[in-house]
Amino acid sequence: MTAQPLTGRPDVKQATWALRRGGASLRVERRSVLVCGALVLTVAALGVLTLATGSIQLTPAQVLSALFDPDAEPRTRLVVVTWRLPRLLFAVVCGAALAVSGALFQSLTKNPLGSPDVIGFASGSYAGASVVMLVLGTVNYLAVAAGSLIGGALTALLVYVLAYRGGVRPFRLIIVGIAVGAFLSSISSMLLLAVSPEKAMLVATWGAGSLSGLGFEQLRVTAAVFAALLICSVGVVRPLVHLEMGDDTALALGVNAQRARLTATVTGVALTALVTAAVGPIAFIALAAPQIAQRLTRSSTTLRIAPAALTGAAVLVAADFIAQRVDLPVGVVTVCVGGAYLAWLLARQYKGGRR
Repeated sequence: MTAQPLTGRPDVKQATWALRRGGASLRVERRSVLVCGALVLTVAALGVLTLATGSIQLTPAQVLSALFDPDAEPRTRLVVVTWRLPRLLFAVVCGAALAVSGALFQSLTKNPLGSPDVIGFASGSYAGASVVMLVLGTVNYLAVAAGSLIGGALTALLVYVLAYRGGVRPFRLIIVGIAVGAFLSSISSMLLLAVSPEKAMLVATWGAGSLSGLGFEQLRVTAAVFAALLICSVGVVRPLVHLEMGDDTALALGVNAQRARLTATVTGVALTALVTAAVGPIAFIALAAPQIAQRLTRSSTTLRIAPAALTGAAVLVAADFIAQRVDLPVGVVTVCVGGAYLAWLLARQYKGGRR
């Protein structure tokens, strides 16, 4: 497989490469490839820093030796591989999952505010998981995951029904989603007040969004489901890009609009529910990561799955590094940083609207 510049207009030649093998050809954007490479290096550097620091300080050389050298010191391998590595990998997977979910919903709503944590789907997943833990009294991973998925799916259906007025306008969907999300958050708070303090404290800690206490057993399940959902996300990118140009244009290009929207919605809700079930609700990664990736790649759409996923992974790994240093759940850190970003985004949207 060789990389060759595309011929044609000078700007296209500078911006893209063509990968050709036999009769197949794939065009890739040069800037996206470079951005993805830089993000991979960023995640790797943050990962080594995270694995090296803590109550037991290690050097980067010791971390790399523990990861790749079978004959490394057993104590170092215990700290790096058994204790710290699962948390880091969870941050990578969950950050990528939230970012991809945010990219799908921002494309569906054609609005940078259209992320699952803003339009209520994350609150629905949290409420569903809370019902399983507080009402049914089980903390089994699969049961919580099922409750999270059902809660998110029912919330998506409710928001869609309430926002439907002969069609679904993106702004109406966002406003209805915010209202439904606030209502569900109140339900979750009511459930916390109705149970014993010990049970409420356990669920509240989980509800803050924490990567602590997770091992490879949970990681295998989460990573496998994420891989399947990522394939679904990649498959729906082209129809969504066409839908961004309008339903009539998409129909002319052979896109089934309703099927594409349904597939994207189910996939996005499942990605959010997956993260919520595994580590609790983590806010604002889905909102911010696709926008950051779009600006880095200078793309006209948030639907650049690889840059968005890597940006989400980098942001959550960085947030978790800070969280470990200040001894707080990672969800608290993302809320603090993401709240400031949301205020800036709202101000920017309002200023743009006044023009």
